[in-house]
Amino acid sequence: MSRYFSEDHEWIDVDGEVGTVGITDYAQGQLGDIVFVEVPEEGKALSKNDDAAVVESVKAASDVYAPVSGTVVEGNPALADEPGLVNTDPEGEGWFFKITLSDPSELDGLMDENAYEAFVAKL
Repeated sequence: MSRYFSEDHEWIDVDGEVGTVGITDYAQGQLGDIVFVEVPEEGKALSKNDDAAVVESVKAASDVYAPVSGTVVEGNPALADEPGLVNTDPEGEGWFFKITLSDPSELDGLMDENAYEAFVAKL
């Protein structure tokens, strides 16, 4: 499995044709306590950089963008009852949605973990 990062602080784990998308630990730290998450519906077609999900914290509401194009195969049902998973395990159980990649070459425009860490260090 390969993990990629966007400049908007989304991560995507790619396993074959399917990617699991969430927000990074840095992003959840900037948002503060997450109180509500809206994930995309199964079957929704997304283009790269489309608004895919909404996350609301005590500080602000923010969009989560699709790091790649594809079709949503699943939203994380656990986030409806437990949005705080995004705070406690942002890069694990706090994932937002799974997407079937329609253009795997879009991954080339994303960062690997080392590049993302260097990007965040400059913020």
